[in-house]
Amino acid sequence: MNSKLSDLVANTRQTEAISKPVFFRLSDSSDKIRFKELLEQNTVDVYDQITSQVEEFIKITHPSKIFNRTELEHLTAVHLGNRPREEYGVWVFYPWCNKLVHLLDENEFVAVRTNRNQNKITKEEREILSKKRVGIIGLSVGQSIALTLAMERICGEIRIADFDVLDLSNLNRIRTGVHNIGIPKTVAVAREISELDPYLKVICFHEGITEKNLDTFLNDGEKLNILIDECDDLYIKIKCRQQAKLLGIAVIMDTSDRGMLDVERFDLEPGRPILHGLIDHLEIDKLKRAMTNEEKIPFVLSIIGINTISKRMKDSMAEIRKTITTWPQLASSVVIGGGAGADVCRRILLNEFHDSGRFFLDPEELIKNKI
Repeated sequence: MNSKLSDLVANTRQTEAISKPVFFRLSDSSDKIRFKELLEQNTVDVYDQITSQVEEFIKITHPSKIFNRTELEHLTAVHLGNRPREEYGVWVFYPWCNKLVHLLDENEFVAVRTNRNQNKITKEEREILSKKRVGIIGLSVGQSIALTLAMERICGEIRIADFDVLDLSNLNRIRTGVHNIGIPKTVAVAREISELDPYLKVICFHEGITEKNLDTFLNDGEKLNILIDECDDLYIKIKCRQQAKLLGIAVIMDTSDRGMLDVERFDLEPGRPILHGLIDHLEIDKLKRAMTNEEKIPFVLSIIGINTISKRMKDSMAEIRKTITTWPQLASSVVIGGGAGADVCRRILLNEFHDSGRFFLDPEELIKNKI
């Protein structure tokens, strides 16, 4: 039994770095051969709901029409044409969970999946957003923002960076399963995005962000439109802003306390001080070397604002490395930050929101006892 268990564990570990699905279009002869080999070599779970997806596509292209079953079946057959049903659209294989899914091809898929966005996001705006690029450093709060961006399809490319793996203690705020403990956070997020929308471009920086790869993250091929900073490394937090400022990239940061959201419009304000000037009095170069938690405190308090953080956060910071290991984060705060961060991203990308500043969406202030 032990030998069998070890073999199964080792086999599972071989897929731990895989984050991209595999596409098969059966109208292509080489894809058809690879598809047949997949079916013959693996026991896969197959999900084929292509007919219902085509029916949805027909409905959204005739929004004023109410179809009866006979009409819908006829139009579906016409839409599929003479080709074999299995050759319509694309088959997507997810190696990490051994699932094979039959989907509409990209244009029809995107039209159906985003149909319920209309007209909070119009078709024209959807096309604009599909050409935008957002980068996220740090995947705790960052995971929530990334998934919200993907669900709303606020961009066409998401770059994600984190050097860490998922620990059990992360599951108080990161939406994932216990089976993902030990895999890179980047992999977990990329997989979830691709399971939601395999056509979204996700680029992973599994090593996190360093001085060596920062420029590649921000400006490789095409420059990011927005940088979302959710990293814990104070030096990288400052360094990425300095570089974003040079490149004219807007920066957003959610702090998961009192719904605090920072917006720095370096794209519109090239002379704007980083972090609203809150750290101008500090010696930034000190952050290059290893620092104790006590040495980091002046930087942390300057960044988050000693007079604006919640009492519970303030009390918790005094207990770090005494009764608790690090600062607390709650799922409710992370989800609020994910929603607010994605909303601000969308409005920036659509040229609807132009300001910089520190904003609060504090549930305890907005929803509280009347007396």
